[in-house]
Amino acid sequence: MTIYAIGDIHGHLDLLRVAHDRVEADRAREGTRDAPLVHVGDLVDRGPDSRGVIALMMALVAQDDRVTVLKGNHDNMFVLFAQDIPTEDPHLRRDLSWLHPRLGGQDTLASYGIDTSLPMAEVHRQTRAMVPEAHIAFLDALPLSLVHDGVLAVHAGIRPGVPLDRQTPQDLFWIRGGFLDDVTDHGALVVHGHTTVINVELHPNRLAIDTGAAYGGPLSAVAIEGRDVYLLTDAGRKPVRPLG
Repeated sequence: MTIYAIGDIHGHLDLLRVAHDRVEADRAREGTRDAPLVHVGDLVDRGPDSRGVIALMMALVAQDDRVTVLKGNHDNMFVLFAQDIPTEDPHLRRDLSWLHPRLGGQDTLASYGIDTSLPMAEVHRQTRAMVPEAHIAFLDALPLSLVHDGVLAVHAGIRPGVPLDRQTPQDLFWIRGGFLDDVTDHGALVVHGHTTVINVELHPNRLAIDTGAAYGGPLSAVAIEGRDVYLLTDAGRKPVRPLG
């Protein structure tokens, strides 16, 4: 069985369209029309068109039951800011906020025409007035994981040794230490983004697919068949060599 996966999008609608085109071309070549497609989250922040990405994904999920979109930590931070009383993700350091330039919330709000140079209270008022409620509801309702045919897709990773139904959202959104350096066989191949890699990395127990679209890198789309992984390119499939 085949499952397709796409890494962290971060507001790059143009790259997302290219990734979708590559998946559709691979479906046609390989006869995998029914194969699911999972996006590992972080639709928003840092890129120029988070609004466009959300609108496209909403339409795609509504019309194509093969498509799953997971919630990333940046998507969650947007949701928290847009509530009646804005809050910050408890994982963030106290000296940071979603609107800090490092995190990219300003870019997301700019895609809705919101002036983030204004006082915070006014930025929040504009967010409540100018961001469609349907966009926030869509992000808020996104699942945190997908299990399919030997694949466990999550945004950041998992806490090793903890059953999926006991994983905390904070770990699924944010984990690095304790997961990236763990060599335990998790049973399923854990497919994740969140931690940027130069190229897609296939480890014995996990597959890292965030290749840095947020920072000028590519948005990678892959086809997964058991423990065989193929990077999708305009020229077709390129096998990903296992590490370790």
